Amino acid sequence: GIGKSTTSCNISIALARRGEKVLQIGCDPKHDSTFTLTGFLIPTIIDTLQSKDYHYEDIWSEDVIHKGYGGVDCVEAGGPPAGAGCGGYVVGETVKLLKELNAFYEYDIILFDVLGDVVCGGFAAPLNYADYCIIITDNGFDALFAANRITASIREKARTHPLRLAGLVGNRTSKRDLINKYVEACPMSVIEVLPLIEDIRVSRVKGKTLFEMVASEPSLNYVCEYYLDIADQILSQPEGIVPKE
Repeated sequence: GIGKSTTSCNISIALARRGEKVLQIGCDPKHDSTFTLTGFLIPTIIDTLQSKDYHYEDIWSEDVIHKGYGGVDCVEAGGPPAGAGCGGYVVGETVKLLKELNAFYEYDIILFDVLGDVVCGGFAAPLNYADYCIIITDNGFDALFAANRITASIREKARTHPLRLAGLVGNRTSKRDLINKYVEACPMSVIEVLPLIEDIRVSRVKGKTLFEMVASEPSLNYVCEYYLDIADQILSQPEGIVPKE
């Protein structure tokens, strides 16, 4: 509920606007990461695999990769029914299938939208494939507590993978005093802080990104600039850090 998926979708479009070929992979069993890009809940990898009796050779790229707004390609990993299996396992299956389809290597940027529960090693699996991690937080204690756990998992993964923390993105906050305290205690970059903008929340309800909404509401253009700034910082290939929680 911190705004990870909403932020991810808008960053994906911002990257596409900069000329990148982008794939967004939703890694939450709710499978709604890409909802504002496509306008509907797309079929998931796990549902597609089940429908084909896990015969990978019977699955084609168009079965699992769906075109979203702004030319962003979308994939949803999906997950098992509640209480019936490991959601993180599905993330690994998703990457395996995309590699089988030779789709994993067709993109300039692949963005994994991952829920913040790093208690589960499966949900930390995307860090195995990532160059950078960006943590979305607000100015509250609970979100920063979760951010700190993610920081610890990045440090662990960085022992064996070329993974770096690009920094924090503050979302839905009119203040940043606790964010400032946190990055003072655990030095890391603050990439951007998005204020409490009601239109960002409304965009999620409408199933549209800010970039799509701005076509009919030009006054929202200033919000898109926040996401374009984040995209530009990613494209600058920052050195990043191995953080200390």
